Amino acid sequence: MARSNYLFTSESVSEGHPDKVCDRISDTIVDTFLSVDPQARVAVETLATTNFVVLAGEVRSATPVSHDVLIENARKAIREIGYEQDGFHWQNAEVVCRVHGQSADIAVGVDAAGNKDEGAGDQGIMFGYACRETDVLMPAPIVYSHRILKNLADVRHADPKSGLGPDAKSQVTLAYENGKPVRATSVVVSTQHDEGLSQEQVREIVRPHVLSVLPEGWMCPEAEFYVNPTGKFVIGGPDGDAGLTGRKIIVDTYGGAAPHGGGAFSGKDPTKVDRSAAYAARYVAKNVVAAGLAERCTLQVAYAIGVSKPLALYVDLHGTGTVDEERLAKAIQQVMDLSPRGIRTHLQLNKPIYARTSSYGHFGREPDADGGFSWEKLDLVDALKTAVGA
Repeated sequence: MARSNYLFTSESVSEGHPDKVCDRISDTIVDTFLSVDPQARVAVETLATTNFVVLAGEVRSATPVSHDVLIENARKAIREIGYEQDGFHWQNAEVVCRVHGQSADIAVGVDAAGNKDEGAGDQGIMFGYACRETDVLMPAPIVYSHRILKNLADVRHADPKSGLGPDAKSQVTLAYENGKPVRATSVVVSTQHDEGLSQEQVREIVRPHVLSVLPEGWMCPEAEFYVNPTGKFVIGGPDGDAGLTGRKIIVDTYGGAAPHGGGAFSGKDPTKVDRSAAYAARYVAKNVVAAGLAERCTLQVAYAIGVSKPLALYVDLHGTGTVDEERLAKAIQQVMDLSPRGIRTHLQLNKPIYARTSSYGHFGREPDADGGFSWEKLDLVDALKTAVGA
């Protein structure tokens, strides 16, 4: 039996965190190729350290993109994040590009040919999750952790004299009673700052952005409000710690409140089911909860490389469902084609919409008019209700 009274913690990291810098660059490269060829195949990783960036991976595009353009766009991404520091500067950092053509062995398995439909870009298991803890049908700890950092980033971008730097982390612990979040028991925020600011000054800069995110009366005790616990955070970003694409997959998803299949999202075009099927699973789970068919929903979808149909679909409503789970699983497959091509078509994923996903979570976001975050739409609600006879 699931516990009803407990503490649960999730963390987030800002767009200036070393790993998120790499995610942003990798997704910028994805967008660069999809802008010139919507059918481009991209698998690019980024490494960043003190004034040094490496782009590596494989691509296939009907319209070539030069290394010079990729390097220029990587610099733009770093500049947009806000890095103009001695140890990491968008203009001065050395950027090395080792991006090359896609393996023919992978291409032949993924491409459609004859009677064979497009196959999955790799084997793997992907999870989707939704719950009623927040207005965006996401677990509360990760939502609040993201929003604290997004608020601080908005302040930093709006005011160059804010004293805040790009690198930051947050962590929110919530108390659950009868299975529902009721208050914060601790909040941790570490943020890069100007040399002249004291720990107490940074604390007071941060405080209103925590208070504005948490529901009224939820603020943790003062003794459990930790801001820059080491006392000083001036050197940050890739100058303070090396970054790599794909190391923050729990930050990207549900903050540990739901399973994750293991595959990272950033740097991958939507034929990679690590990305597209995880988006589809979130989309379906969110619509299940929004349709009133459950308070919580977890989906798992499994794939094999080169095979178009999903190998399995698992649905868990955690004892909160109003319909039978086996019946719901059949209904989901009636209303949503979960093949790689079906997902890309339904969610219109072959667009340059990925750089914006690289920080503050891939889920729980507002759909954009140009197709960004299409997996957050609630346009499957009526079809699901009809399919299950609700």
